[in-house]
Amino acid sequence: MMISTPVTPAKAGVHAATGNWLRAVRWIPAFAAMTMSVAGLAQTTDSPIEVDVVGGTSAAVVIAVPAMPTPEVATTIAGPTDALGRQVAEVVASDLKGTGLFAPKGPSGVPGITFPAVQSPDYPTWESQSAASLVQGYVKTNADGGLTVGCYLYDVALKQQLTKAGYVVPARDWRRAAHKCADAIYARLSGDSPFFDSRVAYIAETGPKGNRVKRLAIMDSDGANHRFLTNGQSLVLTPRFSPDYKSLLYVGYAEKRVRIFIYDMASGTQRTLVDVPNTVLAPRWSPDGRTILYSMAQGGNTDIYAIPSSGGTARRLTNSPGIDVGGSFSPDGRRIVFESDRSGKQQLYTMNADGSDQQRISFAGGSYATPEWSPRGDLIAFTRVGSFRIGVMTPDGKGERLLTDSWQDESPSWSPNGRIIQFFRTSQGAGGKSSLWQVDLTGRNERKLPTPADGSDPTWGPVLP
Repeated sequence: MMISTPVTPAKAGVHAATGNWLRAVRWIPAFAAMTMSVAGLAQTTDSPIEVDVVGGTSAAVVIAVPAMPTPEVATTIAGPTDALGRQVAEVVASDLKGTGLFAPKGPSGVPGITFPAVQSPDYPTWESQSAASLVQGYVKTNADGGLTVGCYLYDVALKQQLTKAGYVVPARDWRRAAHKCADAIYARLSGDSPFFDSRVAYIAETGPKGNRVKRLAIMDSDGANHRFLTNGQSLVLTPRFSPDYKSLLYVGYAEKRVRIFIYDMASGTQRTLVDVPNTVLAPRWSPDGRTILYSMAQGGNTDIYAIPSSGGTARRLTNSPGIDVGGSFSPDGRRIVFESDRSGKQQLYTMNADGSDQQRISFAGGSYATPEWSPRGDLIAFTRVGSFRIGVMTPDGKGERLLTDSWQDESPSWSPNGRIIQFFRTSQGAGGKSSLWQVDLTGRNERKLPTPADGSDPTWGPVLP
């Protein structure tokens, strides 16, 4: 949320509203039009630097990220402010590095800065570090024990400030301010929507392959702040965040029944949404959170149904011989992509939200599963069955590209900005382990997410407010 008070190291404004989990105290996008050059690209400060987030770049943009100083070392429940300044810089650098678009330097191995230098960069120092851009900031305590984290982005060659932002957070939530800082930098340099300040839910797996304990777990987008939500006494599958992050939708196996549950994040309680004698699977939210799709097996058929998220009577959307599974809404809620074996093999189809106009879109040969519509609306991610690789195609089935080439990759889930896909990978052998991975749309930037247990069925939630 924006206010008009500028952020400076000496004084940060505080939003008057109460109860906000994180308050942005200032956000200033580019000020006036002026020429600048980053990674050899001439642009102006009123438009983003053109970092190609789809096609990739010939070389990652070098960004210096020194440790963030503090005006006075103070103790907080999260640690002293000087240590937090280094940790915030580490998170910012790690977030940017993970995109594959940027090559951060620091906070280790680069010169430190003083608090007065936050807004007066020593450009020759950073030119000697071959940095195209520079991130500087600060961490200071507030009267209530919380923190203000300032974040500034500079163009080193042109010696110009590109953007600045500040965030007021409870001390324990300093990582959110770090992610927001990284989001501001990413958005300014790429011109794309941010995604670091978001969360991931997945199924944490332990135990032997034939007797796996599966627990519902959530964490930050970088794997931090991990916690388990269920105890593993019953099997859980396919979690999905509600659009407002207030709930988690998932399938649960308990008392020899398969049901669909909605877990309330605030209270830690759950309610049953679908409880029928038949097998149900693959529940998904609509973009407005009012409708949930799921599949149900009955009489030798498996069809897709829609039910209000508040409960009520379900509507049957498909009615063809075979197995129809895995509905995923388009961002505008008007279309649904799903998989069906009505033609003999699993293929991808689309239909209107009311079940009309069902059309096959996959024709490249082989089989397809687990489709998910991009939040941008331009692509559909899927699992290519047989080779078990993650791929994308346009909603009309054109431009198919496979992004991974490993042993067994499946169950794609999009980043909030539609530029990165998360999935899980199972290693070879009888004792194969499952782990969470991410790949960007170039297919060249792939990384493994840290989790305390094996992981499957990931889902990436929207950017936090």
